[in-house]
Order: sequence, then C-alpha cells, then structure tokens
Amino acid sequence: MVLVTAATAVIAVIVTALVAIPVAVRSANTQARAQLVEQSKLAVELLAAERPAARESIVTDLRDQGVEVYLIRRGVADRAGLPQRVVQQIAAGTVVNTRSPVEGRPSFIVGRPLSGRNAGVVLTRGVANGTAANVLGSIWIALLAGLAGGIAAGALLARFIARPIRRAASAAGKLSAGDRSVRISRQGPAEAGELADAINQLATALQISEGRERDFLLSVSHELRTPLATIRGYAEALADGVVGPDGAEKAGATMLAESDRLDRLISDLLVLSRLEAADLPLDVVPVDLAELVRAAGEAWAARCAPDGPLLRVQLPDGPLLVETDPGRIRQVLDGLCENALRVVPAGAPLVLAARADPDAAVLEVRDGGPGFTDEDLAVAFERGALNRRYRGIRKVGSGLGLALAARLVGRLGGRISAGHAPEGGAMFTVELPYPARTLP
Repeated sequence: MVLVTAATAVIAVIVTALVAIPVAVRSANTQARAQLVEQSKLAVELLAAERPAARESIVTDLRDQGVEVYLIRRGVADRAGLPQRVVQQIAAGTVVNTRSPVEGRPSFIVGRPLSGRNAGVVLTRGVANGTAANVLGSIWIALLAGLAGGIAAGALLARFIARPIRRAASAAGKLSAGDRSVRISRQGPAEAGELADAINQLATALQISEGRERDFLLSVSHELRTPLATIRGYAEALADGVVGPDGAEKAGATMLAESDRLDRLISDLLVLSRLEAADLPLDVVPVDLAELVRAAGEAWAARCAPDGPLLRVQLPDGPLLVETDPGRIRQVLDGLCENALRVVPAGAPLVLAARADPDAAVLEVRDGGPGFTDEDLAVAFERGALNRRYRGIRKVGSGLGLALAARLVGRLGGRISAGHAPEGGAMFTVELPYPARTLP
C-alpha cells in the first residue's frame, strides 16, 4: 500500500507537470511576445534621435533582458542572422511581428521601420521550450515532496486498513480455537465494518448452533440412557434370580420393546447423518399415494385399537400417482403417526388423509391431541426443539422424528409444514409435486 500510494503521488506530480508545463510555456511566450512589441516601440522612439550614446545604452539594456537588437540601414542589417524577408519588409516600411529561426534558434521577431530613412529596428527573443528534460529537471523538488507525501499517506492508510483486517484474522483464529465469545468492534472503513459484522454474525451463529447441538446431544443421551437403564435393570434382575419363571416373559417383552426403541433411535440418527451428508440412497418409482396411505392405515389400526386414538383414513376416489420413494414416504408417515400416538388421548381422532391439489399430491396427518402453539410451529422441524420445550410437561420423543421427516421430504423434492388441525390438535401436511422433483 505504501508503494502504491508513493507511486501514485509521483505519477500525479509528473502528469501534472507534463500538462502544466506546456500551458505555462505558451503563456510565457505570449507574454514575452507582447513585451517585445512594447520594447520595439520604445526602441524606435529612442533610436530615432541618433545619439550614439543613447543607442548604445538601449542596446545594452535590451541584451541584458535577453533581447537582441538589429539595426537596418539602407536595406542592410548591421549584422548577420536575421531572415532576409524580415530585412526586406522593414526596408519597405512594413511592421514585422513573426516567429522564425534566428541563428538557428526559434525566436520571436518584432521590427519597426524608421520613418523616411529606408531603415528600421528589429528585436528578437528566443522562444521558451517545454521539453521532457526541462520538465523533469525543474520538478525534482516536487517529485521528492510527492514521494515523501505518498510514503507517509501510504503508511497511514496501510495502518488504517490493515488494523481491522488483523483484528478479523485474530478473531477468526480464536473462533477456530473454540472461543465463541469473541467479537470485533466496528472500526475503520465501511468494508472493514462489514467484515467485522460478518465475523460477529458468524461467532453468534456458531454459538447458537453449538448450544443447540449441545442440548440435542444431551437430549439424545437421555433418550439412549432410558432404554439402556431399563434393559440393564431387567438383565441384572434375571441374572440375580430376582425375576422368576413367572416374570421372565414380561421381562423379556419389556427388554424387547426397549431394544426396539433404542434401535429406532439409532436408525433415526444414522438416517439424519446420511441426509445431511447427502448420500442417502433413494428408490424413486411411480407410486399410488392413496394405496400407500391405505396400507399405512391398516398397519396403524392395530396399534390404535382398542384403547388408543380413533383412527380414520380419508382417500380420494381414484389413484393418486406421483414419482417418489415409497419406503421413505412410509417412513415419514410412520414417524408422524408415532408422534401422534405418544400424545393423543384414547378416543381422540387420528386422521390419515390423501388428496390431490392442482400442483401437488397432498398427504395429511391430523390429530385431536394437545397440538402446538404458534411459537412451536416455527421450530417444529428443528432437531430436539420440541423435546427441550416439553420435556417433563408431556410425553416427548427424542426430537429426531420431525427433523428426519422434514429432511426426507426435502430430499424427495417435496415440502412439509406444521399447523393446527380441524380436530383440535396438530396437523402435518406433506406436498409432493407431479412428478416429484427429487434432489440429486
């Protein structure tokens, strides 16, 4: 930056000089020419007296000012150097004001005749020139001043700009080391301020994300620990002989149910990790969603009866064909039904519905349970958000099911949303376009 500003200052001085010197030279020449005309008038008046002493004094004074004086008598110049045409014009009584070489040097020539004598006076002065050598020779002080100013300005500018960049680099280093509390003050130019804002926003986002991740891990560890504690308790009871033959069947059934719960949780975690890594395989084929919902309703009817929710299935009159992965859609439906079955009281409605909209095939899972608040709907598909909010208040799952459903539907090119059901509880709507725009 110092080098750039110094070079800019030097170039600015040179360019200014190259532009200004010719203008100054032109102005000086114009002024010199006008002065020469006035001097010629005065010289003619003084030389007309023909006093030798006066002539000698006038010639000496003019030469001291850089002006050469030529006297013309009877059509002949007193010394060589003048162009012949100038001598002839003066001898003919013509006033001369021209520019022409005199003794090989470009000069201004002003001449006036002396009345009635076939004679006259001619004054010459060299023309000022603005060559590159003259320019560089005359502006070296300005160049040095510009160079010094450029170095000083560059140092100040570099310090002004580099300081916030160094602060940002230091903050980035602290962030990479795990310090999420680092923040940068907004100083320096506008761009440096934008960089500080970006670093601060990144630090805040990382802090929030890691907080959520920490809460999620705590939730998952709790969910993992609960079935493990149950399995371990029954296993120790069986090993110690506390559970006799009569209770072995019940203990085995409980352990099997808890191991199934543990297996589902681990499977959800694996599927979520593969979805976030975008390497989950999909088998997209033509699917009749009406038939798929009918089969899901038959499977869940056994779990709902006799003391569970009142399951209803609502289907269109004809097939509802889309291109999607039937296994993943069934996984989404089963997850939504599992969530509903956990909180919907006995006798309350649980509805599985399929219908056709102009732009998409729609699946709905509605229930008559406690439902969600508007604040819940905003975070319904965030991992562990509802688990953290309702733990200890009502039955909750691991917090993975809705996040998994949202990512699966997104990978299949569809959209899932949460809302309030007409039955009074929660409603989840899955929209799959015709055909589904499956993501790569």
